Amino acid sequence: MSTSVGATGEVAEVRAAARIRGEIRLPGDKSVSHRALLLAALAAGESRITGAGDGADVRSSAGIVRALGATVERAASDGRTVDYRVDSPGADGLAEPAAVLDCGNSGTSLRLFAGMLAGLPMRSVLDGDGSLRRRPVARIIEPLRSMGAVLHARRNDSLPPLTVVGRTPLRPIDYATPVPSAQVKSAVLLAGLRADGSTTVREAVATRDHTERMLRARGVAVARDDRPDHVAWTIEGGRSVRATSERVPGDASAAAFWLVAGAIHPDAELTLRGVGVNPTRRAIVDLLRAMGAHIDELPLTDSPDDGVGEPLADLVVRSSALEAIELGANEVAAAIDEIPILCLAATRARGTTVIRGAGELRHKESDRIAGIAAGLNALGARVEVEGDDLRIHGGRRLIGATTDSRDDHRLAMTFAIAGLIADGATRVGRPASAGISYPGFFDELERIRA
Repeated sequence: MSTSVGATGEVAEVRAAARIRGEIRLPGDKSVSHRALLLAALAAGESRITGAGDGADVRSSAGIVRALGATVERAASDGRTVDYRVDSPGADGLAEPAAVLDCGNSGTSLRLFAGMLAGLPMRSVLDGDGSLRRRPVARIIEPLRSMGAVLHARRNDSLPPLTVVGRTPLRPIDYATPVPSAQVKSAVLLAGLRADGSTTVREAVATRDHTERMLRARGVAVARDDRPDHVAWTIEGGRSVRATSERVPGDASAAAFWLVAGAIHPDAELTLRGVGVNPTRRAIVDLLRAMGAHIDELPLTDSPDDGVGEPLADLVVRSSALEAIELGANEVAAAIDEIPILCLAATRARGTTVIRGAGELRHKESDRIAGIAAGLNALGARVEVEGDDLRIHGGRRLIGATTDSRDDHRLAMTFAIAGLIADGATRVGRPASAGISYPGFFDELERIRA
């Protein structure tokens, strides 16, 4: 692989690999890392976080915690993961920020901290880069306003920057999310910590439950009630978050790129160490297996307690013959961040893969439906878009071409993995975006082809 800088900016060039082999240690789970830093800010005392992701998004959350008055120290980093020590005065001792809270490119930071700040008696402004300013915030404004916080955003309360004027105590609510979203659910539950009574969030399909697990590990009960048509999560207000130490699992979304690389390459075997296989997060493993991928899962039953209740496993993936599958809205919600790389896997499957109800992908760092279709079609695949549905026709040979990541880390990494099997050279525009979630991704790509 080589990188060059031309008239249109940085480009990474990836050529087909004769074979891929290696053992991969992943960055710390981004979703868990964000929450660990936020909850450390709410907990009085010292919290230690080992193996957090060291991408730009997690650094944004660390900066916000620091701006709110907690001491945040980077203890050690290997370029992929970082250890943090956070010493906080606790929720009632945090200070009103003197400047805008910079979320960078991180929608998770913006939405989760909005929920936290809704219950603190201070005024704050959450903002970020140009991409974040295009991501909708109305879905968190509505429930947080109904709890008594004051929130405002531009363009009729639809886009950041987001101003939050918190209050204590908030009103408890019973809220059904219009679209399943772990970020919206988490924002409401975090606000519910400061409510006078029980707050319930209902969702049509259970989204990732890291917030709930991590609150329980810190002494806050979160009840789950499975109903025939929805899942309800309930938290009792007025509870204090306890400081703790924890180890962050390997990022399942980062693992998805290597799982697909191993499955679609004709001569591959990769071992991924210490991957988080939370039942609400492992959909990519199960979907690839449904397509015929050879993935061995070795649970780490004797690993030390990670403090967050997250199951871990080593995963081994080998070259596989894939078959097309169909995904509905529930499967899409369970694997929302992995859909772009799953689309690449579908180009190598026999038959036509259909993905329905993927509209949420239009509101990520880019319009991922448009981006993945444009990039894969440029590489010789046949991807059709009908509204919020995708149809990927498998079996077409991929040919190296120029692709545009649209400054979206998941698109950049997807097109780079495609380059491992495409004839000729695949050029990935704006590859530095991979550092949002996976610093060192391109170095790892080069290493496994050796």
